[in-house]
Amino acid sequence: MRLIVRSLSELCITVGAVIVLFVVYVVHWTGVEAAGASVDEIGALEERWAQAPAPEASPAPEPYEDGEPFAVMYVPRFGEDWDWPVLEGTRAATLKKGLGHYAATARPGATGNFSVAGHRRTYGDPFKDFPDLRPGDAVILNDGTTWFTYRIAREPYRTVPGDTGVVDPVPAKSGFGGPGRYLTLTTCDPEWGSSHRLIAWAKLEATRPVTQGKPPAFHR
Repeated sequence: MRLIVRSLSELCITVGAVIVLFVVYVVHWTGVEAAGASVDEIGALEERWAQAPAPEASPAPEPYEDGEPFAVMYVPRFGEDWDWPVLEGTRAATLKKGLGHYAATARPGATGNFSVAGHRRTYGDPFKDFPDLRPGDAVILNDGTTWFTYRIAREPYRTVPGDTGVVDPVPAKSGFGGPGRYLTLTTCDPEWGSSHRLIAWAKLEATRPVTQGKPPAFHR
């Protein structure tokens, strides 16, 4: 009997240790990994921008490469140090390094709906404060040549994962009246689950060449 009790006790201790290590990995280490990965992606992106030749008068845009960064996003509501690379695609491996662009949606600044997904928790918690978004908040993007400033149109909308219409060119429940230059942000809900999605819609307010410096929207 003592042997059984001792064995069960040791098993419980082992299981408990494994659970603690797993929690530390999920809560802490994935954030460390994501922070390093996002810094590397932004660094590579800025290096590419620096080496890029001056654009032609009317260049045909190159398609984004799957898994590669093409812009940096800033949301002043989330803090002065909040900046994340936007990469092409929404595969799990891509979202471990930053935010992911729904490949079938519009490009930044284009007519249509530029749509981006990000983790609410783990891998750096980029959208941890997503519920704090309010109408009028700025979402700013830099693609190396242009600053794009979008403004949040309404408080976050909660829906189910299968509601793919939220990234339509004109999302039915966004309140937008017709075609325009829109942005959709998506993340999981609840905070540590994925049974639902939180959606934020925004509308393009202004563009600005990067040569003119940061847009006023950084000062919310």
